[in-house]
Amino acid sequence: MSDLAQLDSVKTQLIKSFTQAQQREAPYRHWRLSALFPVAIARSIGQLPFTPPVIDDTGGRRETHNESRRFFDQDAISKFPTCAAVAHALQSDEVISVIESRCAVDLTHTNLRIEYALDTQGFWLEPHTDLGVKKFTLLAYLAEDEGHDDWGTDIYAHKTAPAERVPATFNTAMIFVPSNNTWHGFEPRKINGIRRTLIINFVSPEWRNRHELAFPDEPIAPR
Repeated sequence: MSDLAQLDSVKTQLIKSFTQAQQREAPYRHWRLSALFPVAIARSIGQLPFTPPVIDDTGGRRETHNESRRFFDQDAISKFPTCAAVAHALQSDEVISVIESRCAVDLTHTNLRIEYALDTQGFWLEPHTDLGVKKFTLLAYLAEDEGHDDWGTDIYAHKTAPAERVPATFNTAMIFVPSNNTWHGFEPRKINGIRRTLIINFVSPEWRNRHELAFPDEPIAPR
């Protein structure tokens, strides 16, 4: 498949997945998506030559090991066609328009940030909301190891009240627009393999770590 055909297939599938997303109101408004990417693309993400970081206790925060985090940044986009297809599809006017319409969010002047998280035994995340410079959050589940269905995001009615665990079915996702009640995290549990997720955000111009961005000099233009 040519790079252009691959890009078109990713855009088409993303638009279909967003359009058919299931909206839920509890414990806060969020959406569940299925068949997020073409299956070949979803599987090729797992074949990228990235290895899980060797880290001690994260303290429940990803920023405690910033130096070992992986992104679909300019380097990855230039080296790996899968990274390029995913990033360019999410940056496209067609996909941005669907996201804005489906989620009632304005992404003008934001930048795309795609983190590829490879979590192993011992990983956990304390409840947090993403409120601030993150204007949109999508968590895509791409693991296929035994037991991966239980590696989804924990969502909370409030910081200390777990409400539900989102199933981490392969090639599904949850999305939300960060607010003061969008509590989510990852309670400690057994990870028998590698928990693979894409953490996709659109972030405001105040985002400092510009090297993490897919297109640091190309904010989303007004439409």
